[in-house]
Amino acid sequence: MTIAQPINPLALIGFGEAARAFVAGFGNNRPAQLQSFDRKTTMAATRAGIEAAFGAHGVTGAPGPAEALAGAQLALCLVTADQALAAASAAAPHLPRGCWWFDGNSCAPQTKQQAAEIITRAGGRYVDMAIMAPVHPGGIEVPICLSGPDADTAAAVLRSLGFSPQPVGAQVGAASAIKMIRSVMIKGIEALSAECFLAAHRAGVEAQVLASLGASDPALNWPARGAYNLERMLLHGARRAAEMREAVRTLQGLGLPAGMSAACVDWQESLAALNLATDDRVLSTLAKRILAALDKQPAAARATPPGSN
Repeated sequence: MTIAQPINPLALIGFGEAARAFVAGFGNNRPAQLQSFDRKTTMAATRAGIEAAFGAHGVTGAPGPAEALAGAQLALCLVTADQALAAASAAAPHLPRGCWWFDGNSCAPQTKQQAAEIITRAGGRYVDMAIMAPVHPGGIEVPICLSGPDADTAAAVLRSLGFSPQPVGAQVGAASAIKMIRSVMIKGIEALSAECFLAAHRAGVEAQVLASLGASDPALNWPARGAYNLERMLLHGARRAAEMREAVRTLQGLGLPAGMSAACVDWQESLAALNLATDDRVLSTLAKRILAALDKQPAAARATPPGSN
């Protein structure tokens, strides 16, 4: 399908890492008017940073969802998992009839279905959009799955902007199920990395543990992967924890136990709470810094280790 007219204006609900990566990747497909509302502009501590990001990307910042959605043909909702339903509810009264609502948040199928009901009732066209890999370095070429009654048409709409989406079914929740179940493994491995490599560093056997892992799976660069996993948790642990709560909900909805994913939430939150965001990619250095920060926590916090709740 060919889109006869360019999408304009385009609304961005949430202007974090994903939204910025996509805007930067639009290139010649960039809509003439980009409008965004991010709830962080309502908070004194984060307002300046978001407003600076608007300016750097040539996006018009809006004081609320009504202004961001004014006249919009398409909205990309890219907030944290715990804010997805709130964003849909806040947007619904202001959604132009027929506006596409691409829900790119990392949520359980049940959450997406609730959001779809809100948006559809308001006259919008809801699409379950699952972003299947980090937006850096993938950018606009990152793998994306789409599902819902209009998934095939929605895929054509996204392609007109430069995306490469894959429709995976007509049921809202199909795309997010793929994403959430994948996250059980990806975010779970990150949490295991923290538990394994912090313990190895503290015990003074990091080199031996890495050598043993390398012997078991020589195709994987364990020091590099371990450092990457720790760095991701430090930088995005709060967002990952919110996503893993949705993964727990996904598993429970399938009638399966979710204890490991629930423990993953604790590890992700614990590292994010250290406020040690860094681009350091040396495993031993990261482990040393994390352990030092953990040791400074109050005794009560250290008495209940991540995953024990």
